[in-house]
Amino acid sequence: MTPTSGGDAKRGAQRYFGDPLSMPVQYLKGIGPARARDLAKQGIATVRDLIERVPRAYRDYSQIKPIAQAQNGQPESLMGTVVMVDDRRVRGNLHLTRVIISDGSGTAAGVWFNQPWQAKRFPVGTKVLFAGTVERRGAQIQITNPEWEIIDEESSSDPLHAGRIVPVYPLTGGLNPRDVRRAVYLALQTAADLMPDTIPGPVRERQGLMPAAEAWRAIHFPDSGGQRERARATLAFEELFVLQVGLALVRRQTVVEQAGIAHGPDGEVTRRLRAGLPFRLTAAQERVIRQVAADMESSRPMNRLVQGDVGSGKTMVAVFALAKAVDSGHQGALMAPTEILAEQHYLNLRRIFAPLGVEVVLVSGSLTKKERDANLGLLQMGAAHIAVGTHALIEDRVAFKDLSLVITDEQHRFGVRQRARLQQKGEVMPDTLVMTATPIPRTLALTLYGDLDVSVIDELPPGRRPVGTYWRPESARRQVYDHLMRTEVPAGRQGYVVCPLIEESDKLQAQAATEWYERLKAQYPDVRLGLLHGRLRPAEKEAVMEAFRAGEIQVLVTTTVIEVGVDVPNATMMIIEGADRFGLAQLHQLRGRVGRGSHQSYCVLIADPKTAEARERLMIMQKYSDGFALAEKDLELRGPGEFFGTRQHGMPDLKVANPIADLAILERARAEAMRLVEEDPHLRLPEHQALRQAVKERLGEQFGFILVS
Repeated sequence: MTPTSGGDAKRGAQRYFGDPLSMPVQYLKGIGPARARDLAKQGIATVRDLIERVPRAYRDYSQIKPIAQAQNGQPESLMGTVVMVDDRRVRGNLHLTRVIISDGSGTAAGVWFNQPWQAKRFPVGTKVLFAGTVERRGAQIQITNPEWEIIDEESSSDPLHAGRIVPVYPLTGGLNPRDVRRAVYLALQTAADLMPDTIPGPVRERQGLMPAAEAWRAIHFPDSGGQRERARATLAFEELFVLQVGLALVRRQTVVEQAGIAHGPDGEVTRRLRAGLPFRLTAAQERVIRQVAADMESSRPMNRLVQGDVGSGKTMVAVFALAKAVDSGHQGALMAPTEILAEQHYLNLRRIFAPLGVEVVLVSGSLTKKERDANLGLLQMGAAHIAVGTHALIEDRVAFKDLSLVITDEQHRFGVRQRARLQQKGEVMPDTLVMTATPIPRTLALTLYGDLDVSVIDELPPGRRPVGTYWRPESARRQVYDHLMRTEVPAGRQGYVVCPLIEESDKLQAQAATEWYERLKAQYPDVRLGLLHGRLRPAEKEAVMEAFRAGEIQVLVTTTVIEVGVDVPNATMMIIEGADRFGLAQLHQLRGRVGRGSHQSYCVLIADPKTAEARERLMIMQKYSDGFALAEKDLELRGPGEFFGTRQHGMPDLKVANPIADLAILERARAEAMRLVEEDPHLRLPEHQALRQAVKERLGEQFGFILVS
């Protein structure tokens, strides 16, 4: 009973002379301007948008039973002839409409409250299907607000709302489920046969996939659960295949087809750096540093993702990569997504490299014009060896004398295109190192970074203990602070107090932190407090952090500026105020600032959460200290799109596929994509033109530098 390519809908669309897939929905029979406006609120403007609006659920009303066999509490489809309509006001404002049907085995009632117009729809003698959850009280059977279908024996049209597996769509505005179902059905009749078949025939056959038109019809109106699953698998494969082809093309263009810079072996800067380390690198760090060094010494451009949990030491991998670039007479750049992170990296790298005679400069919006111009001049002349900055690094006026290494931190906040723009600052394709402190499950690493080699730092430095994490209500605040100020501090330890996340405003954050600092200073006058926030100049921030590292400040009151790159082993306790306002990844990042020494450390989350999801986040934080486990839970809570913010990092909006649930499909799509791009590196074969068009349409914004020829 999947919709065929019906003539009525096509005849209804004949007033529109363009591509039927691009036809505005208002021209579909029965839609009109008002319903079109409601559909537009869901992002549905064209016939193609309607076809691609995948159901969020299904109700199985396909088994039509004799009424007498209907089961209480079960979804059922019941067919019969209308024998009575009872329409009356029962009390006050309550209006009851009951439509009784009979099939010879028994009777059942369709029931509506305050919908008197329903009575006119079902004249006595009409044959109807009612579908919904059965309520059975003795011999009485009823369905409240049933889905319904009038059975016209002379009509050849399929039932849409009952007597079949019924699709359920998200609704907004004045739309009802019947409106959307009918609109999708008409769209399929009009243009399903025109939906592009992007998967080449040999791939489709190897993978046992449906043709596109058949899959789109079956995903909406399947004849069986098996057909629905096969349709979903086909469309999920197609989405992931197009994405993986795009990533394979990027990889080919940036690694295979580009000449790279062959860096020399470790030199003086690297040797002095290693000799001056006040700690031993872990075996995992050493392994990843060797992988990066081998990539950099190769004549092919490096394209590597380094991921690892908070505190695993990714920054040191970046430091050794930068040292190798400088040793080889080149420059390196590190791009971070926010001013605060860029400043943290700048201060950290300057402290490490200044004694080695390596010049590090900052390029960000927080600098004065004079400072910025001076730093850009040093980069252009080659007098500055390393640039650290925000998106400001990819602006046209930023030029390097000899850029050979590009590092992006917290890569999920950047798109592929932004990474490429920084790479284009080099005369020759620079080596690229991508770092993330947000652990990414393998499924998403394949989806987001399919063009990269992946290294995982899967070991924490020796002596680290898991941080004890506790959620406490605001009523326990004094007790929590007393433990920090009266137990930890007198024992010679230090701590952080992180102020609540107000909104994305440095000014408001700074104001809140300052007020918190003053309040605590009045309550605990004998404790040496420090204040850190985003409105301080870089030199002021560095002075505060140096005082904290040296133990002159015992408790640091701060905003989220300490999220990354702060390493004070003596800090054993963190209090996070308003913890329900933070996401899991950010809470985990903040917690990673303690537990860096040999003493037991604690993170206390103070919050009175208002929503179930916020409570769930806090309970997860208490239960899991491993970042990868936490990331999996975060994905379960929010889904892949929300996990990163789909638009931010360049992941296309997947309509059918779920990279978490569809790992097996993703891996098959990746293997087929790599095979195809190996055979046709520019998608020039005639049989790949539909695929080429799909890659350009869906990934053009993110991967705008591919397929331009």
